[in-house]
Amino acid sequence: MTTSPEPQAIAERQLCGLVNGLAQRIAEHVRERAATLGLTASQATALREMSGPMTMRELAERMSCEPSNTTFVVDKLEKQSLIERHPHPTDRRAKHLVLTPEGTALRARLLELLATDSPLSGLTPQDQRALHSLLEQAITSP
Repeated sequence: MTTSPEPQAIAERQLCGLVNGLAQRIAEHVRERAATLGLTASQATALREMSGPMTMRELAERMSCEPSNTTFVVDKLEKQSLIERHPHPTDRRAKHLVLTPEGTALRARLLELLATDSPLSGLTPQDQRALHSLLEQAITSP
């Protein structure tokens, strides 16, 4: 006699709903904070991920989007004098994206705003680490 897959399906549906709900709350939080700085959510995400010089491909991976979309966002940030493209130190085919002093200052302000009333701020640091570990495990498991 086999057991019904229904309980597993219900549990997965509920988990997917919770993960999706959290993702939506985080996205809305980013949109709201970005708007106060005159940025789009994509621009804010790019600035948040620019923890140091990186290639367009690296930024695209961090933003979880296609390089062509990242190029569009970087072009806008470059026009605002927030990011510059520099020659890559070891790969002459690539460019390094580097924050300008204005970009660095705006990124710092953005990070402050994102930390304020974050959807994850109700979790203790230990809970956040546990959630991170569980999500990472779910994403990397076969």
